[in-house]
Amino acid sequence: AYMQADEFLSAPRLDNQLTCYLAMLALIDHAKEAPPSQPDVAMIALFDHEEVGSGSAQGACSTVMSDALQRVSSCFAPDERHASVEALSKTARRSFLMAADLAHAVHPNYAEKHEKEHAPKLNSGTVIKSNDNQRYATNDATGFVVRELARLAGLTVQEFMVKNDCPCGSTIGPLISQSTGLRTVDIGAPCLSMHSIRETVGVADVENYLQLMKAFFGRFAELEGKCNFGLEFGAVRLASMSVCQPSVKAPAA
Repeated sequence: AYMQADEFLSAPRLDNQLTCYLAMLALIDHAKEAPPSQPDVAMIALFDHEEVGSGSAQGACSTVMSDALQRVSSCFAPDERHASVEALSKTARRSFLMAADLAHAVHPNYAEKHEKEHAPKLNSGTVIKSNDNQRYATNDATGFVVRELARLAGLTVQEFMVKNDCPCGSTIGPLISQSTGLRTVDIGAPCLSMHSIRETVGVADVENYLQLMKAFFGRFAELEGKCNFGLEFGAVRLASMSVCQPSVKAPAA
């Protein structure tokens, strides 16, 4: 990795190992600070093969997330017939997923590729990604949750929606959302030269990204309690983060 005056961090595979690392830090810190009596469950899920379609046993199209939901929710279900099935349905309805993957920052030499008001800059905050064609899973309600969490934590966020005349990539967010029914938002730290050997992010964004994840784990239940999302039934709530972990092959010894 290469750092310049504590302003930029440049290294290969920041997409998406940076998110994996920060998600683990956020979960570890939350586990240390959360009271033992907390009724909700925080988790992260790290998936492989996102760049080639996620269609593998360890990719986002696998049963990993659905299995995790089923097994966690069944632990809180009463010992009655069909209770675990009902618990799974309620848990999926109450839970929330952050699909975290780095976002394309505006390139100063190709600024016309971004909409003027949707041009994420380095060191300016985590990006909320939206797309009308559902290439990202963000909607009005899930985007609001992230914006409000950021406001409560004193953090800045940026907005990104691709231009109509440009193709848009996708993430594991829509894949998991459609297979589990989880409310989902797509976020990511802004990055230049994505998929190159010198991917570059802003140092301030690394801290912002981490603090937003910690705010999500620590304050989502409180925020939802203040909002009327129409979730009146009782069930365990999962505050989960799903991030894609690219394959890394170690050199032969």
